[in-house]
Amino acid sequence: MTVTKNIHNAVSSTEIRLNKAIAAAGLCSRRKADDLILQGMVQVDGMVETNPGRRITSETITVLGKHLQKPQDFYYYLLHKPVHTVCTVYDPQGRPTVLDCLPETVRKIRLYPVGRLDYFSEGLLLLTNDGELAQRLTHPRYHLPKTYEVLLRESPSPTDLATMRQGMTLTEGEKLLPVTVDVIRALPQGRCLLRMILRQGVNRQIRRMCRDLELTVLRLRRVAQGPLQLGSLAYGQTRVLSSQELSALKEEVGLLSCRNDKNVHACHAVKGDKTEAGPSPVMKKARLDYSKQKCRKPLKNAGKEKEPRVQK
Repeated sequence: MTVTKNIHNAVSSTEIRLNKAIAAAGLCSRRKADDLILQGMVQVDGMVETNPGRRITSETITVLGKHLQKPQDFYYYLLHKPVHTVCTVYDPQGRPTVLDCLPETVRKIRLYPVGRLDYFSEGLLLLTNDGELAQRLTHPRYHLPKTYEVLLRESPSPTDLATMRQGMTLTEGEKLLPVTVDVIRALPQGRCLLRMILRQGVNRQIRRMCRDLELTVLRLRRVAQGPLQLGSLAYGQTRVLSSQELSALKEEVGLLSCRNDKNVHACHAVKGDKTEAGPSPVMKKARLDYSKQKCRKPLKNAGKEKEPRVQK
């Protein structure tokens, strides 16, 4: 059964586009809001609204099956994820989650991990409640390079390194893009420390690559994601993203924000507008249909029978 819930005062007295009001409430991205509106799943003051660009002020907004909140503050935290924690909000097996690493006051905020690190991996992990940014960061189109430090039990051969660099096919059949891999240093007992940069999001990619090359991973740590650096952040600790880091991150994924980001306890208020990278397929079709209808002109001889052409 579909549940319909209302929200009052979803936006301020300043006019705002309907799709932006839905995105600002934290329900979904603006492009997804366009799809919801065009599919007739949004009502304004009890009437179905199919125009994403409609300007609203204090009207009642209803979305089928989703409960909106008023425009929320956005928070951005960087965590040095420890091993033996899962990148999820809740684990049915009762294992520690990344939210357990957050200070008690921060846990009250509905933060979500962006991307994943497996149970035995550690390193940089972004947590936020900014749905649009999270969607961009996990979308293949905007996939940012991720840098890892990998400790191996044995040193890889030149052939192993060449195989990684040229792109390999996993045992399961998945074809991988070329990986940037460099030897940081050789260690005692034949161990080796590598730096690897990935440019695609394949589940447990490094561990599976090493498995196929008969290399044993002893430690796997993510040290960078796009412009974000783990730096000296202590193991298991968190910190707030700086305004410079946040701006650089948004620029990397095409969110050239006009927000006035004010960092107050990691709080970035939703203000201004975001520049979309492009309309969704549903939105493109709706615009195309509208353009055809608008540009369609009546023919001069409409309704008249065509005279037979006389052969000269």
